[in-house]
Amino acid sequence: MLIKCIKALPDNFHVTDNMISHYCNGNLDDEIKNGNIFLCDYKLLDGVHTQEIHKKKQYLAAPLVLLYKTPEDTLVPIAIQLQQKPAADNPIFLPSDSQHDWLLAKIFVRSAEFHLHQLNFHLLRTHLLAEVFAVSLLRNLPMVHPLYKLLIAHTHYTLDVNVLARNNLISSNGAFTQISASGEKGTLQILKRSLSSVTYKSLCIHDDIKERGMENIPNFYYRDDGCRLWDILHSFVEGILKHYYKNDNDVKRDAQVQEWIREINHRGFMGQEKSGIPQRFNSVSELVKFVTMVIFTGSVQHAAVNSGQYDFGGWMPNLPTTMQCPPPTEKGQATEDTIIAALPDKRSTYKANATLFLLTREYSDFVKLGDYPEEHFTEEKPRELIKKFQEDLRKLSKKIKKRNNKLDLPYEYLDPEKVENSVTI
Repeated sequence: MLIKCIKALPDNFHVTDNMISHYCNGNLDDEIKNGNIFLCDYKLLDGVHTQEIHKKKQYLAAPLVLLYKTPEDTLVPIAIQLQQKPAADNPIFLPSDSQHDWLLAKIFVRSAEFHLHQLNFHLLRTHLLAEVFAVSLLRNLPMVHPLYKLLIAHTHYTLDVNVLARNNLISSNGAFTQISASGEKGTLQILKRSLSSVTYKSLCIHDDIKERGMENIPNFYYRDDGCRLWDILHSFVEGILKHYYKNDNDVKRDAQVQEWIREINHRGFMGQEKSGIPQRFNSVSELVKFVTMVIFTGSVQHAAVNSGQYDFGGWMPNLPTTMQCPPPTEKGQATEDTIIAALPDKRSTYKANATLFLLTREYSDFVKLGDYPEEHFTEEKPRELIKKFQEDLRKLSKKIKKRNNKLDLPYEYLDPEKVENSVTI
């Protein structure tokens, strides 16, 4: 969710041709022009407060990571700087450094990824946004309104699970607070900073992929499956809403829908104009896109960022919740012992694995995307559109399964049969 193709190096990342000549065929400027250089910048974590766990100081880096798309169409990291400010005691680590130096640098990056993934891309951009959409829906639209009928199934359990998350995960004694470097204070810092980074485009997958320059990366199955699911959802939403709104004036005159979006803008996004979130709807197409995003966020996007957490984080060094030693300030000092000493302790690791396992289980009351156990629409046309929606999802599921059969590591998280209808866990 963070990676992007760059057109120039950041001013605070002084990577030179000599550093990466062993990995790139040409010089760095040429590779950038050719669209082969990518960046992950964890600047949102810079200066975040860290806590003590079991009376021991914890650490969190704010790295910059440069990646290169090889002629074989694979993305590989070629340079890592663990803090934002260039300095003599903030070296740029390279694959040509010692095995332990390079490994330790990558582990610090993965710990930063844990924090930004959990708090920005998972908690904020799916759970909390889904709550904003749901609360405004319940406050402003009556049960007989077609938008209520369309969206209510996609709010199932969302408020319940978010209350549980506040009480049991991110509270002062919550599981996340106890095991993360950021603790309670740092968690709130990251959430506040992350909200300022949320834009409407970043919530719409086609716009987000284009803005990050990720259109042509091979084997990017989140993009491939996510965009096809967006298109299927968009077609469904468009059919439903155009059945009720015959022209743009119908949308403009719908005071309840206008209040729904006004409250989302002002209470959910604090009225920030730079977010690009609409303050009102002026056309049917604007309403269709926004409603598509709302459903996508609580179903597809949540599945993308939640379902694989245990698969990739169950092996603790790949997603450490904290680091017990500060980021290295010079090269040549890392050993196997210093790496082990930097990793989370056994108790934190156990709690993290148990939490990730619970978050990624499929529970007995799972309702897959497109299933509507409660019938809200009574007219024939919406019912036909729901059946078509379900059939389109079944066809996509077959295509994804066929592709996955050929992969060494199948990407199953956005198979419609595994995508839940709402945020429920």
